[in-house]
Amino acid sequence: MFTATLVLTVILAILLILVVLIQNSKGGLSQSMGTASNQIIGVKKTSDVLEKVTWGLAISIICLCLVSNFVLERPSTESGDEVSTVNTERAQESAGSQTAAPAKDSSAK
Repeated sequence: MFTATLVLTVILAILLILVVLIQNSKGGLSQSMGTASNQIIGVKKTSDVLEKVTWGLAISIICLCLVSNFVLERPSTESGDEVSTVNTERAQESAGSQTAAPAKDSSAK
């Protein structure tokens, strides 16, 4: 389920990039693809539709990011075992092997 959510988020992000590039009126892809959208939708409504599509895609990506947090599988800790990683094991080893260093006497020279 997480993989499907991730793939859908990537597809929507690519579509959002394309829609933003189409909106650019100073050049770029708007000259080639923008004219096609003007012919299909109409010149007056193009900016309104593209703005609504941009907001819709952005909100969809945000929602999918939130959903992916809940869909992500986490390791189970029901048996009472703590999750152990290499870093925690190393920290425990180094804490156990450290001995107290003798205090330096600053008055003796």
